[in-house]
Amino acid sequence: MTAGVVQRSNGVEQLDPAGVHDFIEPVKKINDAKDVSFFLKSKAHTEVFTFLLQLNRSMFPKTIELSDGSQETQTWDSYSPSVEWSEPVKKQNALVSSLEGWIDEAPPDTGPRRFGNVSFRTWYGLVESRVDELLDEFVEDPSEHEQSLLNDDSKKELKAYLLGSFGSSQRLDYGTGHELSFLAYLGCLWKLRFFSDAGKPEGEEERVIVMGIIEPYLNLVRRLIKTYTLEPAGSHGVWGLDDHSFLPYIFGSAQLGPSVEDNKSTPTEGSSPDSPETGDIMKTYVVERERSKNMYFGAVGFIYDVKKGPFWEHSPMLYDISGVSEGWAKINKGMLKMYHGEVLSKFPVVQHFPFGKMFPWEQDPRAPPANATGARSSDSSQSSSGSNRSALHSQNGIAPARPAAPSNGNGTTAPWASARGTSRPEAAASLNSSTMAPMARPQSSVAVNGLARGPAGTSTVPSTRAPWASNGSQSTSAGRDAGGATVMSATKAPWAR
Repeated sequence: MTAGVVQRSNGVEQLDPAGVHDFIEPVKKINDAKDVSFFLKSKAHTEVFTFLLQLNRSMFPKTIELSDGSQETQTWDSYSPSVEWSEPVKKQNALVSSLEGWIDEAPPDTGPRRFGNVSFRTWYGLVESRVDELLDEFVEDPSEHEQSLLNDDSKKELKAYLLGSFGSSQRLDYGTGHELSFLAYLGCLWKLRFFSDAGKPEGEEERVIVMGIIEPYLNLVRRLIKTYTLEPAGSHGVWGLDDHSFLPYIFGSAQLGPSVEDNKSTPTEGSSPDSPETGDIMKTYVVERERSKNMYFGAVGFIYDVKKGPFWEHSPMLYDISGVSEGWAKINKGMLKMYHGEVLSKFPVVQHFPFGKMFPWEQDPRAPPANATGARSSDSSQSSSGSNRSALHSQNGIAPARPAAPSNGNGTTAPWASARGTSRPEAAASLNSSTMAPMARPQSSVAVNGLARGPAGTSTVPSTRAPWASNGSQSTSAGRDAGGATVMSATKAPWAR
């Protein structure tokens, strides 16, 4: 075991307060695809992804035993009063609230503009000028150890990740790379023992980190996006999962999965008994009902807030995923794999991620060697010092140390993309697999809002027709489902009345 490090039973390593730690200001290291290959087998990559798995597992419902010997399933609705926040979580929640309050000090510019609002630079300038005071106020060592890990040196690393969490003041954009920076900021706090899980049930502190810090952070970011019209950063456009965020789809699908038991693997199929159907993201009344309780539906609700037109048209990836029949746990497993492939393995996303002491630019000795494409071999063994991490990866149904090959960001193509000379309608008949979510497998037809689904959630309407086009003999009437929402037949555009 590395000197100065304490290994938790499952999860990332925490630093020993009695050890010697040479904290440094994090710096950029990823400059090309070769650097992405190194990152995928680095300690930083292992720590970031392991911390994500910790948080993810904590959000699954849990089976608890009552005093009379019976059992019940405990779910974790967002902002549930039954979930008690720890003092460190309350402090970080207050930090996020302070950041949101500063938006009022930087009202959006009313002048003409083509892209993001320049007043975002004013707000970001306020954050830069006050970040040291912010950390001093809301990041205090909760322990009584005379040698605190939370000192001026370690706060240099915290500062770098926190400032990278809200978008670019130069490009006036926000994306999953900034979201990753906030995840790293919380990971640093965990390693510095700011959060304490001593004497608590498995996952309890991680759960309140997600509910009390990450979700308020996402709400802050959404307000920044709407206030300053921030552009998507590194987005695949219509063929990406979401223009700005990824984490709410991971944690939100975990909230709706089946219950998990201590020392057992995280479920990879199924849903909690009272969860909405995976296809209910197409029903606006269900989204409105669930968005305040669930992070997945909250993210989808934000899409409905900022985008107009048919959902399958502006969010085809989420539309495909909504047809997954194996439940929310299947979606959760796929989201984790997609996060690894579309966020951690993509140069445009991770190129600005900085590396310091807590997320070091060093090869992980437990990482199998990379092959020519940058993917790790599947049969390499793990050393004993990495066994706990491997257990956490296995519990989440994710094979450890098998990253996708690094990409320049062009791996997602429109479904009609094909070899030169192929017509768009012909190519559309056979969708390119790179546009599909990894969990969207061929399945039997599933009707959503009256549109029949074929393999991988695609429309069974011929590829040369619009999805609402009729064959000349179908009825054009609209009906209503059990929830009262209008359901259009396949012969009408979804917005037709």
